[in-house]
Amino acid sequence: MCVAALRIDPGTSGWIRLYPINFRALEDPQAFRKYEIITVEAKPATQDSRPESWRPNIGSLTRGRYLSTWEKRVPWISDYIEDSMCHLLQEVRENPAARSLAAIRPAEVDDLIIERHPGWTPEETAKIEAYVRQLDLFDQGPRRPLEAPRFKAWYRYRCHAPACPGHRQGLLDWEFVAHQRNMGNRDDAEICAELRKRWLEHMCGADRDTAFYVGNQAKRRHVFSVLGVFYPSRA
Repeated sequence: MCVAALRIDPGTSGWIRLYPINFRALEDPQAFRKYEIITVEAKPATQDSRPESWRPNIGSLTRGRYLSTWEKRVPWISDYIEDSMCHLLQEVRENPAARSLAAIRPAEVDDLIIERHPGWTPEETAKIEAYVRQLDLFDQGPRRPLEAPRFKAWYRYRCHAPACPGHRQGLLDWEFVAHQRNMGNRDDAEICAELRKRWLEHMCGADRDTAFYVGNQAKRRHVFSVLGVFYPSRA
């Protein structure tokens, strides 16, 4: 999987994409959490021309301070939140090498569309199997291909651009997959209701200062997905 993060090196700041990271193979002390400060050696990706894309040396990873509350997280992230997804898309259309990661504050979140996952496409299957075969990346840990989740979802929202036509972006947050798997064999309707309750009503509620972490695809730079949700309480 890819991990989107913010660099805080002395003299360096901004978004970074770390790939590949096999979380199912990471054992403590390397199994870091979201909003944890880590140190890791990395070099620019050779097969991905997006400027934020770097290849990590997992063996060098060390864990640091965990930002356990929104109060501790907001100061690190607030300066990177923008209001216009439309502007970001225009940048990429004019220059494919433009920014590929951002945090966007929606003006209004209209819906969370949830559908049954049809299974991996042939292209996705080939990519997963190719990764599993790269045994030199990890000395131990699960190498079986990742199973497709039960459901997939898209956010429908408008950004703050005056003429925003609306955006429909897939939700690729690993926590969304983990949430539905943690509900086990409950029926589809019940799982969908719980997903909507958390990912729409709670995270995007009127009492939350919601922003979407978004990133694009290497092969289709104009296609952005929601990689995660930032949802501290409104002040």
